[in-house]
Amino acid sequence: MFVKNLGEIEAVAFDIDGTLYPSWRLTIKALPYYTANACFFMKYGLVRNEMHKVPASTDFRKLQAEEMGRLLHCSPEEAEHRMETKIYEYLKKYFRKIKCFNHVPETFEKFKKAGLKLALLSDFPPEQKEEIWGVKEQCDVVLGTEAVGALKPDPHSFLELAKRLDVLPERILYVGNSIKYDVVGAKNAGMKSALILTGFRKLFRIPHKQADICFSDYRQLQKIVLE
Repeated sequence: MFVKNLGEIEAVAFDIDGTLYPSWRLTIKALPYYTANACFFMKYGLVRNEMHKVPASTDFRKLQAEEMGRLLHCSPEEAEHRMETKIYEYLKKYFRKIKCFNHVPETFEKFKKAGLKLALLSDFPPEQKEEIWGVKEQCDVVLGTEAVGALKPDPHSFLELAKRLDVLPERILYVGNSIKYDVVGAKNAGMKSALILTGFRKLFRIPHKQADICFSDYRQLQKIVLE
């Protein structure tokens, strides 16, 4: 566990994928599907890597579809349809079977009872996860960066989140699993950041000093924020 001075926190916002649940659980369940559509997902991954670098735009989905269409050798409309059906819609069913990290719902409940505002900010549409293990109803704001027009780490989506929460960025703690996208994005927007340690970082208890908090268990996060 690694903690810097947080100052006053009025809101806690969370990434979803890899933060509220282990990413490997989705990978394992959807592996046959990913394998059968390997070429499509490889091209989608290339497009998303580029879209992370694109400045905020009201035409985000259009730009993404155009780039995907170029790689698939089809029209942007067809590319948009394939992404919608193969990714956003088809993967929904897997989330009904995936368990979140231990103590996630409990954490949201305790933060809410403590008077903190809560939010979700994800690069994938939050509605893809439906009720999101019961935490969605606890949230004051639920936001997908695609709808705002810029993927993380662009500060645009983080600042839009702060605006909708009606909380100054420096009084928001953003919790994520990616240094590159979550920690850097939050810091660029003036927010505090918390990194959930996974993989070798969790195994060997290796914090990352760019984050204000590093934790490996949600009860640790509760203790840090509430005490």
